[in-house]
Amino acid sequence: MPDIQIVNCHVHTFTGLHTPKDYPSRWLRLFRKVPGLIRFTAWLARFFARYETADMLDRLYRFQQETDRPEQAELLASVARYYPSNTRFVVLPMDLAGIGYGDVPASLREQHDELNRLHIARPETVVPFATVNPLNPGSVDESLRALNELKFRGLKIYPRLGYAPDHPALMERVYPEVQALDLPVMSHCSRGGVRGKNVSHYTGDRLTEPEAYLPVMKAFPGLRICLAHFGGEMDWRAYAQGEPPRSGSNWQVKIRKMIGCGEWPGLWTDISYTLFHFDDYIPYLRLFLLADDEEGARLRDRVLFGSDFYMTRRQELSERDICFRLRNALGEEVFRKIAEENPVRWLEGDRPRDAT
Repeated sequence: MPDIQIVNCHVHTFTGLHTPKDYPSRWLRLFRKVPGLIRFTAWLARFFARYETADMLDRLYRFQQETDRPEQAELLASVARYYPSNTRFVVLPMDLAGIGYGDVPASLREQHDELNRLHIARPETVVPFATVNPLNPGSVDESLRALNELKFRGLKIYPRLGYAPDHPALMERVYPEVQALDLPVMSHCSRGGVRGKNVSHYTGDRLTEPEAYLPVMKAFPGLRICLAHFGGEMDWRAYAQGEPPRSGSNWQVKIRKMIGCGEWPGLWTDISYTLFHFDDYIPYLRLFLLADDEEGARLRDRVLFGSDFYMTRRQELSERDICFRLRNALGEEVFRKIAEENPVRWLEGDRPRDAT
């Protein structure tokens, strides 16, 4: 195959030490203590012909095997084995303290510092991002330390935890620094994912929907903001089935139109997690990206390859499956664009390319 340096713009390496003890439910503590219980329960479900439940438990088991790894380096090695040796990975941490599910054993500073050591050990592979949760005391200061002192290469936000993308602390302290440093922003943008315990589905959607980023893009036109997951699996399914999503506004369509209209040149999206439902959605993605019009041209310039490892361990397809299928379906030119060329432009902006 032609030489290519894939950049996976969306992976996670945070471990159980960075996750609340009771997330997503305190009842799962028993499964954590006795992992074999999940497999036994899955066997029972199959015995009683509860195949959907059994499949869900199998996915939970695979997911737990990843989160139980003691170090981020092990998670990186787990995903890297699916890719060519020259692949780069944008690693996105999470600040899950204070979301209502109990204590987090390791602090955000410790998570950032461990990620920094991983970057120092593998500078050609790891592209570290800082994260921030403005609801947590000290999180803003810690994110700025990671950006300025550790020289992390971008910022990850996750509004679904309970804050708006235009939270005052972000608008007044964080985004100005990110824009001055010419760094990109990655934000969760789908109806699924982690929510703060006291955040309703409705509120989570309002905090996360594409329109919620308009005040940020208006105030900081120099920011390169990626709305991850291209709207999310729920909205892709609704689009494919010709049904309105829960809110009546389809986020996949909204992101596609916001990028395609050309009004928001700093807006990007990635295909992480969503495209693991490959057979259902790849025909649509292919037509969107290959469209011979202005919207198609703009989309080809603003879509990024990402997988959302290790969240994808709940799915049957592997990282390698997705890469090969995507490359075959889109063709070499378009795959190279979303997996190599666009990620470099999103990451580097006007700065010269630098693997460190």
